Amino acid sequence: MRLRDLKGFGIKSEEMLAKVDIHSVEQFMAADSFELYKQIKQNIAGTGLNSIYALIGAKEGKHWQNVAKHQKTEILLKLDDMGLAPK
Repeated sequence: MRLRDLKGFGIKSEEMLAKVDIHSVEQFMAADSFELYKQIKQNIAGTGLNSIYALIGAKEGKHWQNVAKHQKTEILLKLDDMGLAPK
């Protein structure tokens, strides 16, 4: 299985993850979604909240919109604790 085969991912997601040295599903699943988001945000201009929703969704086998709808508050609170919440 390739990264692009995970739910909600495609070639662009795979390319984005490669920029932070994630090249396999195993590496992705072992990484913390919030730390990955932090690395992506630092390395790729224009990274928004949809990216964290997609990372979490891919790990949980859910569509990113479902994650955004049901876990948004929890995610924003964690991002705020990390200093990464939108202002």
